[in-house]
Amino acid sequence: MIKLLHVDDESDILEIAKISLEMHGSIEVTPCISGEEALRIVEHFTPDIILLDYMMPYLTGPETLQALRKVPAIAEVPVAFMTARAHAEEHKELWSLGALDVIKKPFDPLTLAQRIEAAVAKSVES
Repeated sequence: MIKLLHVDDESDILEIAKISLEMHGSIEVTPCISGEEALRIVEHFTPDIILLDYMMPYLTGPETLQALRKVPAIAEVPVAFMTARAHAEEHKELWSLGALDVIKKPFDPLTLAQRIEAAVAKSVES
């Protein structure tokens, strides 16, 4: 079972992704509505992968990742980003931060689990 920490400020996105991923049967989702909540959760939870929204208030996805990387237990946990932004420069930024995947919103609920599994497999290979 893959343990995924999903951070997104849109509760409907969190819910749709959770239903989609957990229906697949191999992914257990822990949703967070903000970067701040994610930082509290990782004090007692170590995910196998983190799925981060790019645009969030207070702490953006990249800022949240930077803060999460300072937590020793999860400093090396792989990350994928989800974004509604389509600018190539922003995608380059996410890849440069070590993203294993950049998933565009709106995402396809039918293929989301396969994307997450592929990202986890890619992290194991490297």
